[in-house]
Amino acid sequence: MLATALQIVFIVGALVYCFMLYQGFKAQRSEMASSSTSYAKVGAVGAFANFMDTLGVGSFAIKTAFFKQFKLVDDRLLPGTLNGQCVLPTVAQALLFIAAVDVDPTTLISMMAAAALGATLGAKWVSGLDRQLVRLIMAMSLLVVAGLILAGLLGWFPIGGEAMGLSGTKLAIAIVGNFVFGALMSVGIGLYAPCMTLVYLLGMNPLAAFPIMMGSCAVLSFFSAGTFIRNGAFDAKAVVAVAIAGPIAVVLAATLVKSMDVEMLKWLVAAVVLYTSISMFRSWKQDRILAK
Repeated sequence: MLATALQIVFIVGALVYCFMLYQGFKAQRSEMASSSTSYAKVGAVGAFANFMDTLGVGSFAIKTAFFKQFKLVDDRLLPGTLNGQCVLPTVAQALLFIAAVDVDPTTLISMMAAAALGATLGAKWVSGLDRQLVRLIMAMSLLVVAGLILAGLLGWFPIGGEAMGLSGTKLAIAIVGNFVFGALMSVGIGLYAPCMTLVYLLGMNPLAAFPIMMGSCAVLSFFSAGTFIRNGAFDAKAVVAVAIAGPIAVVLAATLVKSMDVEMLKWLVAAVVLYTSISMFRSWKQDRILAK
């Protein structure tokens, strides 16, 4: 019942977004005539990034690297383009995993709501923090967590669990954590890896992280993308290309994730957390060099 209700919410949100994207696409029709943006190239990058995104690796860093390296999207329009591109693939992820993974309703709804509130209310506070300091702290924290997860997988001490829901103090920690993760998205820190880490460390089955983090981001993406589209601060051709290719890649990746056993998922969590830590450290280092 809950899964069906949430799916309806996501579908309605996606339809509203599609209408907004259509309006934004029409508004950019004259600019697109002279645009060098390639549907095929951007679509290929988006498909790969969203395939990895469905495995828990954030898509923003991957797409940013490709778009900058091959000059596929104007840097000025990059934030709005990335936010616009993530909506339909993220909705596809949420639809697939919320229906397939039976997570405790209280845990699911409360963590999704916390992330949305964090993005809405906490973003003003977080946006005032030093972006470089946040990146460095998150990079070091995730590196430590990756070490702890690997130690648990190697049998040095127990970590993780099989629960599909939380209660009491653990639920309170999860709610506060997801609120912070939602707020951190305003400074470019993705929610997927931190949320996946938190869920796992609190003793939940790693598969439970997928509907939680994807449902959270699906809700967030409607608001963030809508703002950029209304302001015309996005590349319409690039967004449409990934809006088509992204969900196809999501379906393929979701089939892979749902067929994994728990032990393989634990290794996947460790890999995602380690990758994210390294990516954040590289971003911190590159911006530090540019600032000199």
